[in-house]
Order: sequence, then C-alpha cells, then structure tokens
Amino acid sequence: MQKNWYRLDTAALIFPAIARPDWCNTFRFSATLKEAVAPDILQQAVNDLERRFPTFFVALRNGVFWHYLEQSGEHIKVQPDYAYPLTFMRKKDLKHNCVRVLYYKNRIAVEIFHSVTDGHGGSIFLSNLVTRYMELRHGITCPRTDTIFDLSGTPTEEELENSFFKYAAEGAAARKEPRVYRMHGTREPDGFKHLTTGIVETQALLDAAHRFGVSVTSFLAAVMTESVIAMQDLEKPRKKQRPVKISLAVDLRRMFGSKTLRNFALALNTGVDPRFGDYTLEEICKSISHQLGLYATKQNLAGMIKANVQFQELVPLRLTPLFLKDFGMNLVYESVGETVSCLNISNITRIALPEILQPYIDRMEFIIGTQRSYPNNCSVLSFGGKTYINMIRNIREAELERRFFSRLVELDVPVEIESNRR
Repeated sequence: MQKNWYRLDTAALIFPAIARPDWCNTFRFSATLKEAVAPDILQQAVNDLERRFPTFFVALRNGVFWHYLEQSGEHIKVQPDYAYPLTFMRKKDLKHNCVRVLYYKNRIAVEIFHSVTDGHGGSIFLSNLVTRYMELRHGITCPRTDTIFDLSGTPTEEELENSFFKYAAEGAAARKEPRVYRMHGTREPDGFKHLTTGIVETQALLDAAHRFGVSVTSFLAAVMTESVIAMQDLEKPRKKQRPVKISLAVDLRRMFGSKTLRNFALALNTGVDPRFGDYTLEEICKSISHQLGLYATKQNLAGMIKANVQFQELVPLRLTPLFLKDFGMNLVYESVGETVSCLNISNITRIALPEILQPYIDRMEFIIGTQRSYPNNCSVLSFGGKTYINMIRNIREAELERRFFSRLVELDVPVEIESNRR
C-alpha cells in the first residue's frame, strides 16, 4: 500500500538534527476526567482519529537530503503513563510513531514530537481525542465546530500545508540578538524532570494583569523577568550582568488566518537589561507589552518567517547530504540557538471543548519540556475558570519557582501548589 509522506515544515527541521537524551523533544497535553479511563475505549477513540488527522499518525524517516514524516502503518497503541512526563523519544520510537497516547487513573495524556505540530495543533488533537472518547464511553453526540472535527471527513489542504512558506515576506528580518543571562544548577543525573504546577483562579490572574494594564502573557513574563533578575543579582554586580529575556510563543494562525495543523508559531524574545538600572514590576510590564506590540505585527512576523525559510530555498543547501545538514544545524544551535532567552513561556489561553463535556472533565494541562542548555521552562493553560501554570526543570534547585509563585501571591493571585517532587 502506498504510504502518504510529508515534508517537515520549516519549524520542524531542527528537531531531528539536535535530538539527544538530555533534551526534551516532546510536549504534552492532558485531560483529567471525573472517572477512571477505560483503555479499550481510549484505543478505539485513537483509531477513529487516524483518518482525519493523518499528520499525527506518522513516523520519522531519513531521506538523502532531508528528514520527512511518513504514514506510520502502525496504530498508535495507548499505554499506561509509565514514567515522569516527557521522557525522551528515541530514534527507534520515532521510527514507529511520533505521538504517544497515555493513561493513568483518570488522566488521558498525549505527548507529541516537536516536528509534528505546535501547541495549537496539539490542543486540537487532544480536544478531538477526548471528544471522541466521551462519545464512545457515554453514547453522546458532541456538536462539530472549527476545532472539533467531523471524523468522517477528510483533512483540507490548508490543514496539511507548510504555512511558513505561504506567508513569508519578500525580505527577511534581522536575526541578531544579544546573549542573555543563563540560569544553571545541579543537573539530575538520571534525566528526571521536576514539575511544579501552580493553580490559580483565572479571574484573579486577569485582574492582576489588568491592574498593570497588560495581557496575562505580558504580566506572567514580567513577573518571571523580575524573578530571574533577582537570581542574577545574587551572582554578580549589575555592571557584569546580561540582559534577561523571556521567549514568548506567538501562534501565527491568528495573524495570518492559517488553518494548518502543523507547526506555525514563532518565538519573540522580550525583556530588559538590568545594567540600565532598577525596574519596578510596572515598568517591566509596560516594556514587555510595548515590545510585543512593536514586534508582533503582521509585517514584522512575515519578515521573521522569511528569515527562517530562506535557507531552505538555497539550492546548494538543498543538495547537501542529510548528515552534513544535521551536523551544521547542530553546530549552529549549540552556538546561538539558546543564547537569546532565559526560558520560554508558552500560553495556551484556553482549550475549546464542547460545553456538553464540561461535567465530565476536571482539568486540562499543557507541559513543555526543558531545553538543551537551559534548565527551566514554563507553560500555561486555562480551563474551567482555573489557570494551570506548569514550571518544569531538570535541576535540583527550585529557586525560580519559589520566587515566581511567591511573587504572584504578593500580587493578590493566590496559588495552590502541586509537585512531583521525589
């Protein structure tokens, strides 16, 4: 049987090249139900999604010039959630499937290799999986929407496209940015990831952000920036410090009207330079909000897209053998890939599920992993009136989480803390 295959989109190209066991190459969405998961019904729900979501049921292949994704030919088999979140997807795993579906007691989780899609695509996949599971489990019928699909239908060309090529500008934006402060600590030798979840009332978080006149994303980035500055102050005098920047993921679909289910996001690095003087939280909030307003325009983002896609258009590079491409991309990533931000904050503002399902679901969460060279990351998702702030690290020291969540409490945002600390 002829298997469908897909070129890696522009954002996906780097991940096979830089993969190694001490770096997390997946992200995770999960739904905690108000009842125990039935594995056999979950397996049927996964199978029912296969035709409608072909780019998720794929394996990673190596071509002569590029990596690519190919229809797996194997069902994704649901399995117990057997370890800590976001265990590394090995090459032999990726040769079978690039997506895991896991269950544990009341929880359904999906872990996705970064080359398959981004947070938006992952949230749609989980939403449809949970919807189909509930229909099978309880004999209900959920209404179809822009994000809950008719599984008997076929994917559109827009859903399968590489939108980076489609929306790139004629000219490329400059890419050079200053190196920033790097956090560090005692690495866990066995790769264990510490996960600390701060649960807050969404309205309290909105109220706090509005008091500073900014969005929730800008507010959280400002509090995180303030926390990192305080940590750098303990290590060196101001004149020897580096800028503190937080990388904020921007979903480009909203700006360009894309419907792709593959990667289509960019990171904007926002922050301040402590060498210029002391900042109040209000000043950091305003600075980050203004930076987002300046850079998150359609024209500037199109220029950034062009900067990312232009190397794919170079004929000599296209004809370079894959092993040399991987070697080169790995070298570039080592030298500059993680030098322009201290950590990421990825905020899925909300996940859309049919209202009929609300009584069956307790909570939903989003977790991104740590990077190769910096130890902390943060992901945010709001559901059912609560916002779940997941801070993950691969070091023993919990200083950043302590400062960040303590500051939120000081700002009248009460935080309930959960942890997988061992």
